[in-house]
Amino acid sequence: MSMAYKRTREASSSKSSTRRRNHDVFLSFSEDESNKIIIDGLYNDLVQKGVRTYRGEHKRGKKSIEESRIAIVVFSRNYVSTIWCLDELVKILECRSRLGLTVIPVFSDVDPSDVRKQKGSLEDAFARQGENFKEEKEKVERWGKALTQAANLSGWDLRDVANGHMTRFIQRIVEDVLAKLSRTTLDVSSYAVGLDSRVREMNAFLCFSSFDVRIIGICGIGGLGKTTIAKAVYNEIYHRFEGCSFLENVREISKQPNGLIHLQEKLLSDVLMKNLKINNVARGINVIRQRLYAKRVIVVIDDVDESDQLNALAIKHDSFGMGSRIIVISRDEHFLNEAGVLEIYRPQELDPRESLQLFSWHAFRKDCPHDDYMELSKEVVEYVKGLPLALEVIGSLMFDKRSLSEWKSAVAKLKCTPDNQIQEKLRLSFDALDDAEKDIFLDIACFFIGMDKDCAIKILDGCKLFPEIGISVLTQRSLVIIDDMNKIKMHDLLRDMGREIVCEESPEKPGRRTRLWFHDDVCDVLVNHEGTKSVEGLILNMFNFEDVSFNVKAFTNMERIRLLQLNYVYPKGDYGELPKKLRWLCWHGFPLNSIPSNFDMDYLVVLDIQNSKIIEVWKEIKLLNRLKILNLSHSRYLVRTPNFSGLPNLEKLILKGCISLVEIHDSIGFLGKLVTLNLEDCHKLMDLPNSICKLGSLETFTLSGCSKKVRSNSRFSQYFGTLRRKPNSITFLPASFTGLCSLTLLSLKDCNLSENLIPDDFGSLSSSLESLSLNGNRFCTLPASFGNFSRLFSLSLEKCESLQQIMELPSSLRYLDLGQCPLLERLPGNISDVSQLFSLDLEGCSKLQSLPELPSNISQLRTDGCTSLQEVVNIRNLSKLDNLFINYDLFCSISDEISDHTRIDNISLVGCKKPQTVPKLSSSLLSLYVEGDTSMLLLNCGEIQSLETPQFVQGIHMETGCYHLGNTLRKKSLFQCFLACQE
Repeated sequence: MSMAYKRTREASSSKSSTRRRNHDVFLSFSEDESNKIIIDGLYNDLVQKGVRTYRGEHKRGKKSIEESRIAIVVFSRNYVSTIWCLDELVKILECRSRLGLTVIPVFSDVDPSDVRKQKGSLEDAFARQGENFKEEKEKVERWGKALTQAANLSGWDLRDVANGHMTRFIQRIVEDVLAKLSRTTLDVSSYAVGLDSRVREMNAFLCFSSFDVRIIGICGIGGLGKTTIAKAVYNEIYHRFEGCSFLENVREISKQPNGLIHLQEKLLSDVLMKNLKINNVARGINVIRQRLYAKRVIVVIDDVDESDQLNALAIKHDSFGMGSRIIVISRDEHFLNEAGVLEIYRPQELDPRESLQLFSWHAFRKDCPHDDYMELSKEVVEYVKGLPLALEVIGSLMFDKRSLSEWKSAVAKLKCTPDNQIQEKLRLSFDALDDAEKDIFLDIACFFIGMDKDCAIKILDGCKLFPEIGISVLTQRSLVIIDDMNKIKMHDLLRDMGREIVCEESPEKPGRRTRLWFHDDVCDVLVNHEGTKSVEGLILNMFNFEDVSFNVKAFTNMERIRLLQLNYVYPKGDYGELPKKLRWLCWHGFPLNSIPSNFDMDYLVVLDIQNSKIIEVWKEIKLLNRLKILNLSHSRYLVRTPNFSGLPNLEKLILKGCISLVEIHDSIGFLGKLVTLNLEDCHKLMDLPNSICKLGSLETFTLSGCSKKVRSNSRFSQYFGTLRRKPNSITFLPASFTGLCSLTLLSLKDCNLSENLIPDDFGSLSSSLESLSLNGNRFCTLPASFGNFSRLFSLSLEKCESLQQIMELPSSLRYLDLGQCPLLERLPGNISDVSQLFSLDLEGCSKLQSLPELPSNISQLRTDGCTSLQEVVNIRNLSKLDNLFINYDLFCSISDEISDHTRIDNISLVGCKKPQTVPKLSSSLLSLYVEGDTSMLLLNCGEIQSLETPQFVQGIHMETGCYHLGNTLRKKSLFQCFLACQE
């Protein structure tokens, strides 16, 4: 094993281990009697509420800090007298900078100012530490710096909370922890150097005290950290709004087929928390305006360069509710001015101190360089300047260089690049890659940005490029990013650098380059037959372009091509003359009725022919040992699937939207490695072969929308259990589920199912199934056997309009959706035992009369539209509840309980039919949304005397601190009014 490979593996292992979250909370404290009540109270309350809390009675391991999401540091007079506490604090603050650890300081019997300055009650104790460690001045300085930094963070001071009442003090801290743990945030940066100050600057532009809709621009050169700043701001404020959406890579996505429609659908999905299908851009604009006009939202639109993109997203002041904030990110200041943004924030480059710190985190995994490398590090920072992307990339490059001589050589090479040519500086990191890693980087830069990482790995593995370790190296060196959705991302500057490297292979003759992606270059090469054996990859997308005429013979000389995309391209000639060694073929809109028998596919790993005109995939058995993904989605004319006997390694089969499909070949049972099978919206499917029950590796099975009558073959084998259905009954389900032993996700939405059509052995999935969707079916009763599904965490029965009863729920459930089940009269008796239930949706359950005691873990509860509901038992016990949707009359009847609740952030009141008075509200409330006639609606919140709202006003929003507002709210808008008060 080479040293470089070993170092890469070690670094990768180290980085992954720091991100393993074995604990929710790490408690840092000194062991003395003055702390005991707080520490015991915090620990017991957190554990009782299901928070994984690490508490060591003696010295606590640094690894446990890295494995935690939050660190609570309890400062007492004895804290600075304890060496391991001080060392622990240094580690905690390091993890805050390096891993994004959330730190909450708690001041029990000390003044924060004393901790900050090491004075007052702590002065003597810290002075003694200085005496004891006079030979280790740097250690003492680190302790002092850590104390100062921690005391400057937002935290809890016993003297200022609940008048010093200890129980209430502990309760408030626990609530704060639960709130922080419940948030779903965007990935920002591993090392957030200089971010806090820039977030504060951006927040000043957003001006949260203003009632109006504010559209703010962020402008600056590439690599400056504009997106990172926007993500950090978004993470900090999104919970204040009714809806939120972060739209990334808008420029890139908008150029793809239906790209603007995709962006519209994502915006609506993010804000409304439901999927809406948009047919065209014009309709999408109307839907956005109609559905979001009364919602207070935060929307971030990243990398915009054309007005059409903003127009498609209806980015206008009157498209969103009062108090909304829209952030538009662009490199083009002129464009932002033309777009009519209110103000433009121009973040500055990092200063020399911040630059050195960020570089050090990437080069040394600490906040300052080793002494021997200090001067060289300063030289690097001087040449790179304050551009975060360059500091990250070059710092990651230097991490692998262990000797001074290697460093000196790299710095000398860096100095040879002109000051203003950032790409040349970034290229040093590319030059340090081995050949396989360079190929992977260039393939990603030219073809695979936005592709699922697992799919890309399969393709690149078929090219023998060892992508598992290769992509790991690229990630470690900050050259690529894998996002939360497992998509491969790359910064525009790095993408452009990679593409420039390819262009340099043959500046004047594109046909002699290894990769072709630029539309005009590709068209010239194909039309003029200029391709050569140098070409390894080519993409051409004609969706938004006029057709280009060329013959398949244009590929004759491209004998080494392995990656090919020809979306909506219709070449002439014999398709059997297409390249022979393709690993990836993406041909949306494939024009033939079947794939020609002489088309050589022996090397194919991924065949993606969505929206094709195929009727029959191939006419004879094809032996394709390497094929792992077959995607035939939306092939509207496909009647039957091919024989799968020759596809032994197929892992994904996607047939979504094949609306003419009537038959799946029985050989599907031979696909022993199949993990994903998607048959969504295959309306005419008439048979599911018995052999489907043999798919022992299948993990995801989607049958949603298969609502037409479908016969299930009733020939039994060893895999089939006894069915509870009559002879000749009509269903599309497999005759048995016994063999599907790996199934974790099953979607049966809108399939016209009733309980007598489910096989008796459905319970065989109880030990594997994690997510089950049964929306829109005809169930009257959900049998008690469902309570045995020990791993099921998500169950959706939305719009099951015949559902009257659920016998028992699995104890493992976290998400339960029973919305729009109008006949449901009661919840199962064991719901109080479902201790991990996080979200319960009962919207529109109009016959539901009462709720039993609910589990305390619930964070979101929807009972709006439950017009018969008379009571909610012990709502005070729902200690984690922060979002409540409820009918107005019911809210009034339990308002005393709600007003005492210290956690609820957002309340939506539905069905306000006449002038009424809203009772006293919780002091923790951030947002109140009222639907209906709110004329003369009187609101009492804390010390608010009265608040009169005009007719048609649908939203009243209050941010924390609205305790002294006594004026009358005048009409702001027909749609929504927003009140904001500063603390």
